[in-house]
Amino acid sequence: MSDTAGVVEHLFRHSAGQITATLARLLGPARLDLAEEAVADAIEQALRTWPHHGVPDNARGWLFRAARNRAIDLLRREDSLRTKLPLLLEELEKPAGADDELTMMVLCCHPELPVPAQVALTLKTVGGLGVHEIAAALLDKPATVAQRLVRAKRWLAGSAQPFELPAPVESRVDSVLAVLYLLFNEGYQASSGEEAIRGELCGEAIRLARLVLADRRTDTPRARALLALMLLQASRLPARVDADGDLLLLHEQDRSRWNHAMIAEGTRLFAAACTGPELSAYHVEAAIALSHTTPDTDWPRIVGLYDQLLTLRPSPVGRLNRAIALAMANGPAAGIAELERLRDEPRLAAYPLLPAALGALWLLADNPATAAHYYREALTLPGSEPQHRFLRRRLSTCEPRRSPGSMP
Repeated sequence: MSDTAGVVEHLFRHSAGQITATLARLLGPARLDLAEEAVADAIEQALRTWPHHGVPDNARGWLFRAARNRAIDLLRREDSLRTKLPLLLEELEKPAGADDELTMMVLCCHPELPVPAQVALTLKTVGGLGVHEIAAALLDKPATVAQRLVRAKRWLAGSAQPFELPAPVESRVDSVLAVLYLLFNEGYQASSGEEAIRGELCGEAIRLARLVLADRRTDTPRARALLALMLLQASRLPARVDADGDLLLLHEQDRSRWNHAMIAEGTRLFAAACTGPELSAYHVEAAIALSHTTPDTDWPRIVGLYDQLLTLRPSPVGRLNRAIALAMANGPAAGIAELERLRDEPRLAAYPLLPAALGALWLLADNPATAAHYYREALTLPGSEPQHRFLRRRLSTCEPRRSPGSMP
């Protein structure tokens, strides 16, 4: 990726949702498609012109004006929207506000939309994820996600929803948090591409979670627990890859490279989230993340926390993670038995971490031949290039070493 493309990617992650939200407020949620088209065209224009003319001093402002101008061009073609032009010209000189983004998230999570559609629409509109990224985050097919997005935008266009926070807004907070959780996870472990992690997505999820906490109506214990979880996980990002961009396991990481300020903030937020009786899945996951910040990991306690988590939010990925913790606590055979029970889980059919985990545990059980079988299987499944390099490296440890005089 060129330097210019990197700047545009950064701005897209940090500005596209803001600009889209402001355009949606001014044009009305029914014209979300026009708002997204204007932002996409502005990004394309930046990629086309900046390499030749240089990145502007105020790159974000340039992008905002380009999207505004494109929106104006599109409006002039539609008689029914021409009356909005004066408002657009006046308001789009102002920067996008945090309230617009929070409202956009809540609007995308309207209860009349099916939950999968809420998630897909928010990830696309506010998070800036593409269809394939959303599909990977949801363990779903890209065609299914694309259909959900079309139906959700069609519903939004026909429902005449006002661009405002509903009363009460609290009922939609859980849907917003679920979306931010998925956005962060896609950054923490990229499902495709050339990078093992995508810090921009993690940073964007954290920024949006702070917006949720900034409004007293949406500042809930579970929202604090989610932000605590994100901060505790993000604190390890600098140490999760080596100098070549290859993944490092937890025990291989240089803990001095962890962001200890993030750990401290996450710990404080977690304490603030635990002052009342509420216990959510985010609380339990944050407790697990906090357990990993200590040098001596208490694996039996983590197994117990995963038991709590699966009671609150059953999921095949949760069961997979519990199996790994169980192997660390009771030996690889215990974890292998649990993972084998997940082999028939449809949602994990294309999930490379299942065979990769089996490979790791069989290697730990001193059975490199079986481990190699599972690592080869994992390599046939979709994943990022760093994930594949990691799997190939692990596979090489399973292959017998030849003596210097042996035949090739």
